[in-house]
Amino acid sequence: MRLAIAYDVSDDTNRRRVYRTLERYGAWRQYSVFEIDVTKAERVELEDELESHIEPADGDRVRIYRLCQSCQDNTTDIG
Repeated sequence: MRLAIAYDVSDDTNRRRVYRTLERYGAWRQYSVFEIDVTKAERVELEDELESHIEPADGDRVRIYRLCQSCQDNTTDIG
């Protein structure tokens, strides 16, 4: 499954951990945004790992969007 993941993490150390975790799974697209292809099992592992790197009480957030095939086919890159 293809996912788009956006994150907002306040602490520099935690932000680097989130970035490096996502980098292992997929491609950096824009500042704080990755696109990745994972299996269901990998998604569970990824979510668990990301959760360990953030502090929700500090306002840290990770948002995961599943991209259906139709959505992928209709994606436009500009620039």
